[in-house]
Amino acid sequence: MTDLSAPMKPAAMTMQAHTPGLALRSLVIGLTAFLTVVDLFATQAILPSLTRHYGVTPAAMGFAVNASTFGMAIASLVIGFFSPHINRRTGILLSLSLLAVPTSLLATAPNLAVFTALRIAQGLCMASAFALTLAYLGEQCSAMDSGGAFAAYITGNVASNLVGRLISAAVADGLGLAWNFYFFAALNLAGAALVHFTIKRARPMHVLAPTGSPLVAMIAHWRNPQLRAAFGIGFCILFAFIGTFTFVNFVLVRPPLSLGMMDIGLVYFVFLPSVVTTLLAGKVTSRLGPRPTIWGSLAVAGLGLPLMLAPHRGEVLAGMVLVGVGTFFAQAAATGFVGQAASDNRGVASGTYLACYFCGGLVGTAMLGRLFDSFGWHACVAGVGIALAGAALLTFRLKR
Repeated sequence: MTDLSAPMKPAAMTMQAHTPGLALRSLVIGLTAFLTVVDLFATQAILPSLTRHYGVTPAAMGFAVNASTFGMAIASLVIGFFSPHINRRTGILLSLSLLAVPTSLLATAPNLAVFTALRIAQGLCMASAFALTLAYLGEQCSAMDSGGAFAAYITGNVASNLVGRLISAAVADGLGLAWNFYFFAALNLAGAALVHFTIKRARPMHVLAPTGSPLVAMIAHWRNPQLRAAFGIGFCILFAFIGTFTFVNFVLVRPPLSLGMMDIGLVYFVFLPSVVTTLLAGKVTSRLGPRPTIWGSLAVAGLGLPLMLAPHRGEVLAGMVLVGVGTFFAQAAATGFVGQAASDNRGVASGTYLACYFCGGLVGTAMLGRLFDSFGWHACVAGVGIALAGAALLTFRLKR
């Protein structure tokens, strides 16, 4: 066991530990993130199979799968509002335990409407745990330490994209779609067990007690031009990410690439470089500042877009690597910035950021899905490029 609060001060949440260390703490933070959001994108690896199973268009299935982001946006706002009054351990533990229910029910969803509703329910549970953990990290980390803690958490998020998709493709290919969801329900319960055995207790932060109502705090955050820009950057980042990694699956299974289900799962090793690079986001942001870091990240993602239009597998995979590295690095930098830029009511700030972030994913799915169905992959990639450009413009408002 390790102590997530070491060497943070003051310590509102202590962990059972004998020799706490930064590496072990980062591992626990990352593993918690992994088990919290592993359901979010894993289903994308089996999108073509789900599309055939329900007999719908790629845009309709893509929207249903990514409807979880709608639930995550709602839960992020609600948790942000009531975060100061929520016991961190109880909230995270309950969220991950309940997450297993809609996950297992997806195995028997009779139609697309029920499937969509269950994905929204998944999003509500995932975001509750996600937002409470981010709020805790923002409260407990010093300005110097927060970059590394947030980077560890986002790295766990990145790893869930890679490993989750691999698992989903392998289980669905070998055992069928239903067993895929049962397996992920077991992972949800494993996340709850991790929280149970690592988080010992939680008490309110005396130095960060809310000074007013959550609504007043949210309005104050929106009036802060730097936070407002960060919220917009988060929106654009997931807009671009989901637009890329939802609809590229349909490109991969069509000629001339013509990949099978397990091959699509293996394709998502493209996230492996992101697992490594995202760990560096905290140090890079501390040294260069948020603006150069996010600009550089968005530029890397932008370089990948034309490669994904090529007819050759190697170039498409290289483009996916660049988009993954760039968007995850930018997300880690923006998430850490919100935790530092909000001088008080950080739970509300984190919740608002996450709500905007996940709304970007839902809007991206709807808009880019329509472009993909009507005008094809080239139009979809163009929409992703516009979102990245919007994030770059908003970054002008950020300061160290």
